[in-house]
Amino acid sequence: MSIKAFLTVFAALLVATVWGYGSTLARAAERWSDDPQYSHGYLVPVFALYLLYRRRAMLSQGTLSPSWLAVFPLAFGVGLRFLETYYFYNGLDQLSVVPTALGAALAAGGKTALRWAWPAALFLVFMVPLPFRLQTAMSGQLQTVATQMSSYLLVTAGLPAVTEGNVIVVQDVRIGVVEACSGLGMGVTFLALAAAFALVTKSALPVRIALLLSALPIAVLANVARITVTAVLFYWDKSDAARAVFHDLAGWLMIPLGCGMILFENWFLERLLVRDDPALTRPRIPRPTIIPPAMPRPA
Repeated sequence: MSIKAFLTVFAALLVATVWGYGSTLARAAERWSDDPQYSHGYLVPVFALYLLYRRRAMLSQGTLSPSWLAVFPLAFGVGLRFLETYYFYNGLDQLSVVPTALGAALAAGGKTALRWAWPAALFLVFMVPLPFRLQTAMSGQLQTVATQMSSYLLVTAGLPAVTEGNVIVVQDVRIGVVEACSGLGMGVTFLALAAAFALVTKSALPVRIALLLSALPIAVLANVARITVTAVLFYWDKSDAARAVFHDLAGWLMIPLGCGMILFENWFLERLLVRDDPALTRPRIPRPTIIPPAMPRPA
């Protein structure tokens, strides 16, 4: 099968998939619009399409032919949709988009298409909201961590800060670390950003894995910095207008701060893990062998 024919079949399968998931994607879009923690969901399909375009050269590195192995991921996707419908497990229907996309690639072009499309298909998982129980449990833990760390930084800076549950008290100023300020939303966003950066960068595999594993700690540190700076500004200016400006401004600054931390980590790890470069390796020049002159033979 030619690349043009494959792309035609694959595009038709994607259109059929989008049509079949119309109501599911509509519910997901509502969540992206209503919940700021998942507002990045609109960008996930766009970046997935960019990954397909970026890796298009892989289509010419193998044979494109439909594979019957597509039955397995497609059946798995159907099973996830059935489980949500029958047992009311929220999130499984949206998660089934990932195996369905992998099945579409296999059905259109076989293993070559799967090698081309699997990063884009797996990246779609970032548009799926976390299950309610997991989100609630993680938010509570992150609230406590953010409150304690921010209070410690304030005390270190010389401010009289104490904690009352998830509230930081600085003299007569009370800063509540509510669930929306737990940093979970930024954690999901930074995880998506770290995964996107790891997929497009040419760094070594250990560096890319480290970027993924550090996404949540970076989100926690960025959130702690936001809460600490907000508390300091509230302590200096106690007017309601200033509080609104400081709170919104600190929230917006979390994203560039987290992105800067991800870039710095990549820069640091690239220099920490030194790789052998054949172009920079100096050839070893053998030492010359000194042969003593031959002694004249006696007459």
